[in-house]
Parts: sequence; structure tokens; C-alpha cells
Amino acid sequence: MISLAGRDILHAWGQVIFAGVGRGLLIGVTLTMAGVYRGMVDDGKVLLDNSGADLWVVQKDTLGPYAESSSIPDDLWRSIRTMPGVAEAANITYLTMQVARRSNAGDQDVRAMVVGITVGEAGTPGWPPQLVAGRQITRAHYEAVADIATGFQLGDTLKIRRNHYTVVGLTRRMVSSSGDPMVFIPLKDAQEAQFLKDNNAILMQRKRTEANPAFNRHGVPGLLDAVIASQTSNSSVNAVLVRIQPEFSQEEVAEPIRRWKRLTVYDRAQMESILVGKLIATSAKQIGMFLVILALVSAAIVAFIIYTLTMDKIREIAVLKLIGTRNRTIAGMILQQALVLGVIGFVVGKISATFAAPLFPKYVLLTPVDSVFGFFAVLTICVLSSIVAIRMALKVDPAEAIGG
Repeated sequence: MISLAGRDILHAWGQVIFAGVGRGLLIGVTLTMAGVYRGMVDDGKVLLDNSGADLWVVQKDTLGPYAESSSIPDDLWRSIRTMPGVAEAANITYLTMQVARRSNAGDQDVRAMVVGITVGEAGTPGWPPQLVAGRQITRAHYEAVADIATGFQLGDTLKIRRNHYTVVGLTRRMVSSSGDPMVFIPLKDAQEAQFLKDNNAILMQRKRTEANPAFNRHGVPGLLDAVIASQTSNSSVNAVLVRIQPEFSQEEVAEPIRRWKRLTVYDRAQMESILVGKLIATSAKQIGMFLVILALVSAAIVAFIIYTLTMDKIREIAVLKLIGTRNRTIAGMILQQALVLGVIGFVVGKISATFAAPLFPKYVLLTPVDSVFGFFAVLTICVLSSIVAIRMALKVDPAEAIGG
């Protein structure tokens, strides 16, 4: 049986190789899409790991700084720092936006997550844990540390809103849950970039305030100036990152904060559930549907190829039946051809996915588990796809071998 299948494959080796390569490209796309999903999950976990936090304190009844908007006072971290079990607490802001790099060739925009961190406290929650070049931020304004995925270099000048920043350090694998590379700037600058209005909006707001008689009272000097000052300043952050002392559990520290500060507190497991279960869930469904479609297309292609190859040798199959070859042998020959086609396709697909993954703008994680599962899925599809050709071959009348 093996020799029959082998001779038939060698006889039509061009068709088999061509079909295997074509199917391999489909398999490569399938493995890459699975890697995209794995990469998104891994990016979310890396985001939480690199934050250096055990707890995330956010605005009450919100899902935290990564899933939706959160705004809390920037002086809240002081009272949280004094609570039992808290080792460190630090303010942080997150803002996804276009960051422009200034150069002689013109501005180049890069989509990034701008992170505001407290200056002068390296090693506290929120800081990039390690640098691959340069140094950490030491000045209160106009310095930045960027992930190497942005393409920025040491000494580059970045424009964020109306301010310019010099890149003083480079880090690696600091990305948002959607895979956007991070750019770290001082907290006060990040607050201004996220919450403050531009000059024209401030001017229009000031004119409306001056025209309001409730704020422009002759008998209350300084009221108008105080109102205008409150409108042009900001004292909010997105979250407070908390690192707990080793002898305390996360719930022991989180519960008093929830009770006394009237805030929402998430631990690591809860934040991971939000990132994977809510932010990535929609993308996972889309990728899952795409994988199903690719599997169906792949099955149809294999079925068509095996059916065509079987139709091309109907007379040979009739001869085999005429000389007494059992149906099981004929079915096994066709099945082996389908499996060979699947193995060729998987090898081509695995190689193409491995070389294509680094070319994607976002992280693609190809795991051995997905490869093993994909291999057996390919073989299963090949077996099922060969059923139509096997049934047709078994119905061949031996009389066709002699022209009957």
C-alpha cells in the first residue's frame, strides 16, 4: 500500500508540491493569526509585570486605567502610602496618542502610549524596570524614555502636544495592551498633555468665565482669578500603583483602601482578567472566526485536490480492483496522499509563519503548543477531506479497466 501511494505521489509530484505549498501558505496565515492573539495576551501580561505594582487604585466603579478612563486626585497617593501593608505608592497617567519625532527630514508620527511617572524615584511602581541604553528621567520636564519599538534613538527630539522632549533612555518590551510602544515622560508634563486644553480653548473658556456674573463680582476680589486658575490647572492622575509589603496579602491591603477612600482597587489577577477577558475578548472572537474560515477553506482545497488526483487515476483504481486489491488498500493509498499533502503544507506553513512573525508591527508569539495542535488539526482536516475521494474510488466498477 505504501509503495503504491509513494509511486503515485512521485508520478504527480509537481501537483502535490504545488498544492502543498499553496495550502502551506494558508496554514502559515493560520499559525500567524494564532500568534497574534497569543502576542496580545502576552503584551497584556508584560504590561502588568513591568508596572511593578501589586494593586491598581482607580476611580470608583471604573475598570482601571487600561480599559477605560479613570481620574483621581494626584495627592491621594500620600494617604494611601501611610495605610497598613503599603510599601510604595506612585501616581501614573496613561494616554495613547501620536508622538512626533522632529528631524531634518521632517516630522515622523508614531502611535504610542505616553506614560507619566514621578521624577526622581527610579524603581518605584510605574517606572521602566530596565534600560537597554541611556539613563532614566532625572529632570522635572522635557525628558523622555522610549521603547525601542518606537524607532526613536537617544538624543531624538519628540513633540507631545505643544512641548518638546529629548530621548535620554531606551527600554524594551514596554507596550500597552494593544501593542503600542510606551514613551515615559515626567508626571506633570503628562498631566498637561492629557488633561489641559490648548491655548485657544483656554482663551475661550476664560472669556466665558469673565462674562459670567456669578464669577465676576465687584464685591469679591480675587474670585475670578481663582476660578480661571482652577480651569487652567490640573491635579488628576489615572491611577495609583501600589506595591505591598511581603507579610501582607493583596486583599488585606486593598479592602481598607476601598472602604475608607471610596475607590476601586484591583489586584493582579483582576487586572489580567480585565485585559484578557474584556479588552482582548473581541479581538479573540474575530481571530477565532477567521481561523474557522481558514480551516474550512483549507479543507475545501484539500478535498478538491485529492478528488482531482483520484479522478485522474480512475482507470488505475479499476485495474487494482480487477486484480483483487482490497478496498481498504485503495482507501489507505488515497488517505496517505492526503496526509503527505498535509505534512508538506504544515512544514511550509510553519516556516512561512516563523519568518513572517518578526515583520509584523505588533508582537506575534508562536508557541510549541499551537504548533502541535495545528499539526494534528491539519492531519484531521486531511483525513476528513479525503472521505469524498475515497467513497468515489470505492464505487469504481472494475469493468472500467477493460473499457466496460
